[in-house]
Amino acid sequence: MDATVILQGGTVFDGPGAAEAFLVGRLLFGLVLAFNGLNHFQNVDALTGYAEAKGLPAPRFGVLFSGGMLLFGGLGIAAGALVPWAAGAIVLFALAAAFVFHDFWAVPEEQTQDEMTHFLKNMTILGGALVFLALSSVQWPYSLGI
Repeated sequence: MDATVILQGGTVFDGPGAAEAFLVGRLLFGLVLAFNGLNHFQNVDALTGYAEAKGLPAPRFGVLFSGGMLLFGGLGIAAGALVPWAAGAIVLFALAAAFVFHDFWAVPEEQTQDEMTHFLKNMTILGGALVFLALSSVQWPYSLGI
């Protein structure tokens, strides 16, 4: 099967500036996620307390593992390397974070707005990661391509 995606007579990145816009988009998306992964490692105690309060089994491991998922996924998307795995890690992270940690429907009223904001943020991340996952079979411009 040909991995080239054809859209109205051209490939995905044929338009003027399309390759560069895609590069900037994936750098912004990926590097912000990688930064958040580093934040997990720098604030492991505080995040472990939050995970503990949410009832996560092995909360410290969960914080470290999710930090690793964010770091690996973000850097992979930014670099265009191991994209199916990188985007998949972000998809799994966003799903777990949204439904386990930001369950706005199950918190006291004074926490609802904050948790809903975080839930929606994670749904946005999920959407972006699914787009990158869908495009993982296409050769990305300016990528490591591994």
